[in-house]
Amino acid sequence: MARRVLVTRPEPGASATASRLRDAGFESVVLPLSQTQALRVDLSVVPESVGAVAVTSANAIRHASLELIAKLAGKRCFAVGRKTAIAARNAGFSDVVEGPGEAVGLAQLVSAELPENAMLVYLTGRVRLPDFERSLASSGHRLSVIETYDTVFVTDATLPDGPLDAVLLYSAKAAQAFSQLTDGNPFLADACCICLSERVAGSLQHIEHERVFVSAEPTEDALMALLTEVCPPAP
Repeated sequence: MARRVLVTRPEPGASATASRLRDAGFESVVLPLSQTQALRVDLSVVPESVGAVAVTSANAIRHASLELIAKLAGKRCFAVGRKTAIAARNAGFSDVVEGPGEAVGLAQLVSAELPENAMLVYLTGRVRLPDFERSLASSGHRLSVIETYDTVFVTDATLPDGPLDAVLLYSAKAAQAFSQLTDGNPFLADACCICLSERVAGSLQHIEHERVFVSAEPTEDALMALLTEVCPPAP
């Protein structure tokens, strides 16, 4: 019998991950514990002189309005990694620089390539880590932060029946929501919690330390490799 893995990330990523799990020999159970919602952006907040655009999440591109994208698409776009770069190109950005896959590295790339004192528009979510902004603060670049989406809890999530072998956790919000569902649930007694980062793992409660594992890098490739290592597919 295939090992059952719970996917907690929002759509559209959840279905893509579920398909990837099935291809790897797992049974996927999709239960998004958070969801993203577009935020209205007044175009007047876009600076008149923009040197470049930076994006640390594909969701920031997906939830940006067509009008906002049209106003920025002619600028160079620094994307944190491959998936975000693909989302930027699909949205209409023609000059996309693909970063190393994490925010600090992207900030270093921007600092090296963008002229000092240039205005950088940062498309991001309301809920985010400060790593990119903090790393860029000392570079001399001006930063205009535009929040295109928010991340909120799914309040009516219910765990499916049947034991689970592993849970994939991508965000601190999902980890917090999952913790609320686990208390006394017999189907989760032996499930491994595979976390995208230390911050995600630190948001878990009521979970034994030995069942919590942290990905070597904050990418899905690394997360899947960790899952296969600690919870290999049934032969």
